[in-house]
Amino acid sequence: MAASAPAPHTTDFPAGGRCSYYVEKKKRFCRMVVAAGKRFCGEHAGAAEEENARKRILCPLDPKHTVYEDQLAKHLKKCNSREKPKPDFFIQDINAGLKDGTEIPEQLVPISSLSEEQLENLIKKLRKASEGLNSTLKDQIMSHPALHDALNDPKNGDSATKHLKQQASILGNIEKLKLLGPRRCFVEFGAGKGKLSHWVDIALKDAEKVHFILVEKVTTRFKVDGKHRKKNSVFERLQIDIQHLCLNKIPLLSKEKLPVVGIGKHLCGVATDLALRCLVETYAASCEERNEEPLAKRIKNDKTEKEINTLAKEGNEKNVPEKWSPVAGIVIALCCHHRCDWRHYVGKEYFRALGLGAVEFHYFQRMSSWATCGMRKTSLEASNLTTKRKDKQNGDSEEHDDGGCRITDESTESVPGFLTVEEKKKIGHLCKLLIDQGRVEYLQQKGFSPALQYYTDPLVSLENVLLTALPNHSSSPETTA
Repeated sequence: MAASAPAPHTTDFPAGGRCSYYVEKKKRFCRMVVAAGKRFCGEHAGAAEEENARKRILCPLDPKHTVYEDQLAKHLKKCNSREKPKPDFFIQDINAGLKDGTEIPEQLVPISSLSEEQLENLIKKLRKASEGLNSTLKDQIMSHPALHDALNDPKNGDSATKHLKQQASILGNIEKLKLLGPRRCFVEFGAGKGKLSHWVDIALKDAEKVHFILVEKVTTRFKVDGKHRKKNSVFERLQIDIQHLCLNKIPLLSKEKLPVVGIGKHLCGVATDLALRCLVETYAASCEERNEEPLAKRIKNDKTEKEINTLAKEGNEKNVPEKWSPVAGIVIALCCHHRCDWRHYVGKEYFRALGLGAVEFHYFQRMSSWATCGMRKTSLEASNLTTKRKDKQNGDSEEHDDGGCRITDESTESVPGFLTVEEKKKIGHLCKLLIDQGRVEYLQQKGFSPALQYYTDPLVSLENVLLTALPNHSSSPETTA
């Protein structure tokens, strides 16, 4: 489809060497660089008289861009949206869990369509199932010297400061669990720009044999892992959905046999369950089946007692637990319970033991958003959104600035008036707690000692719960569930 000629504008002009096509929707000229002697970029070349004879069509692989019709065959071979060969560590649905379609009704009505009696029955089930659970978690708000300068940088805006506080607390908790040490591989799930791994690397300084695997299913701009070129740290980014990730097929892990530390900051809903299964079922189980020992364990077993003591004095093994597991620990900041999915949820057995199933999980999952979205935004909050949108355009913002809630569907609609705003908020927190307790029970069954704690102030992030876990034989004292 040929693009229309640019509209004349007397108050604005294209920058030198840039496309002369005026994008009406954005109220500015296109900023693409043009070839020598050309007025328009390839996307808008149809606007030029000399190019009118050639027709541009939508790319069949991605309709967000166009291509010359007579060059379609050539374009399809190099289009970024073309299907690429799957790597060895891609195994379809390996972390998806068992498909149990018989439990999930074909159609469930929205929460806003439930009668008052139906909603009351759901809330009664929730409160009964939550009896005995401690709804007030332990405060474990921490920091780390590695982020001291960044936290005190006067150039930071509110959004940057909030993310730095969260990263500092997560890093402090990793260190408290004695997971911040040499000869291990940190796998960051939902890595985004890779900032959490960045700060872990800064904190480790020159620790030997440290590897980072950053897992993200979408292409990410403004990545920070590309800036790391240290001799002792290796960064590898994998663009893959966690659902299909087989860690023991990654050459780095299969070769080095380093114990893995799973980390994540605001790992959305279902992604947390996929990551847990990826770590403690797919990876840990496969290592145990092959009777493989992590490299660090074999190194330690090969040393004499005198050598071990000498290295310990030098600080090289001060953070190495006495016994090892393929998964040395898990530290994940939880988020977006409304995006959980029954099929992938790791706590199914826990729910069933409480007399609950897929239907209750579906509604609890939707109601969990009341903890962060139960109230309509105030005028002040609405005005703040404008600032946040501007931050995003500049690439300074990250996901979950609004507490992780980005939904506009029925879970934020008004419900029967017998519930106050405060009651909705409490119910939302109970739903989150129950879903997280299922994850705790799952990790306990898999031989870990898990814990839930508040890792940051709710004024910093409404999604402020951290899930940690260590293998049962670990010597760390911070393993109480």
